[in-house]
Amino acid sequence: MPDGSSKKDIKALLPEELTAELAAMGLPGYRAGQIFRWLGRGACSFDEMSDLAKPLREQLARAYAIPCLTMLRRQVSAKDGTEKYLWRLPDGESVETVLMRYRHGNTVCISSQVGCRMGCAFCASTIGGKVRDLTASEMLDEVIRTGLAAGTGIDGVVLMGIGEPLDNFDNVLRFLRLVNRPEGANIGMRHISLSTCGLVEAIDKLADLHLQLTLSVSLHAPDDETRSQLMPVNRVYGVDALYAACERYFKATGRRISFEYAMVRDVNDTPRHADILIRRLRGTGAHVNLIRLNYVSERGLLPSEEQTVRAFVRRLTDGGVTVTVRRRLGSDIDAACGQLRRGEMRKP
Repeated sequence: MPDGSSKKDIKALLPEELTAELAAMGLPGYRAGQIFRWLGRGACSFDEMSDLAKPLREQLARAYAIPCLTMLRRQVSAKDGTEKYLWRLPDGESVETVLMRYRHGNTVCISSQVGCRMGCAFCASTIGGKVRDLTASEMLDEVIRTGLAAGTGIDGVVLMGIGEPLDNFDNVLRFLRLVNRPEGANIGMRHISLSTCGLVEAIDKLADLHLQLTLSVSLHAPDDETRSQLMPVNRVYGVDALYAACERYFKATGRRISFEYAMVRDVNDTPRHADILIRRLRGTGAHVNLIRLNYVSERGLLPSEEQTVRAFVRRLTDGGVTVTVRRRLGSDIDAACGQLRRGEMRKP
C-alpha cells in the first residue's frame, strides 16, 4: 500500500481472487459478491456494508484496507459542463480526473501515475518527474468517485491523464479487468481508450492480450528530428519502430489506432510535417486526432494558429488521411492535463 499500511488492498482484488481469500477464511463465496458490489458503489469502510454482520465487518477490517480518494478541488466549466477533479491519495499525493459529457454518454479521463517521467516538452504533467505509480484500486476509485461526485453514471474511460499508462503496465491491466467486470463498473473494453507516448515493447505486450480497447498513440510529430525535440521517448524508440509496433498491434487486434497530434506553432505544423504524415499513414486505416495545444507557462510553446490548423486538416484530407480536430472541452477551467495538480504543488 502506498500509505504504508500492512493490510491488503481489497479494492484491487478481482471477484475470483476475493472469493478464494474469503474461502480461506471459512466464508461462503456469495460474500465476495456482496463486498465487490459495495466497493463498486464507493464504500470506504466495512461499516457501510450493512448486509454483513458486525463480527464479519470487524474481521475484514483487521485484514484489509479500503483505500479511497478525497476531493481537494472541483472545477465545472460554465461552457460545456466538463468537470475537473483534484483527488488526494491515501499517502497525501494528488492526481487529476476529468469528466467529459457527450451526447452519447459520460467519459472520465483518469490518471495512471503521480507525475510522469516521459519528459514531453509541451506537458505540465511531467514537470517534477514521476513520483510513483497509481495502484489499480486508485485508478478504479477515480472512476467511482467522479461518478459519485458528479451524480452520474460513467459510460467510458480514457487513460490520458497524468502519467504514461504503459509505464505502469501491471497495475493498468488489473484496473482494466476490474472496471470491465459486469458486477462492478461494467465498462466494456470498446468504451475504453488507452494513450501511450510509444513504449514499443509494452505496445507489443498489450497486443498479445487481444483486448478490444482503443489504443491512442501520442505521436505529435511524424519524423525523428521533430519528435525527438518534443518527446524524449523518441530517442529510445524512433518513429520507424513505433509505426511498426502500431502495425503489429492492428494486425493482432483488428482495432484501428488513433494518433494524437498536438499542434505546436512553428514546430510540427508545417506542410512538410503534413506530407510526412500522409506518406506514413495513408492506406493504413489510422485516424489522426489533431489537438489544439494547451498553453503551459513553464513550457513556453504556443498553439498553432487557427488558419494553420485548418490548412493542416485540408492537406491531410486531400492526401487520403482520416483526420479530426478534437473538440476543446473545459477551456474556461484548468482542463489541461497536470495544471490543477501543478497549482496544488506550488502551495506553501
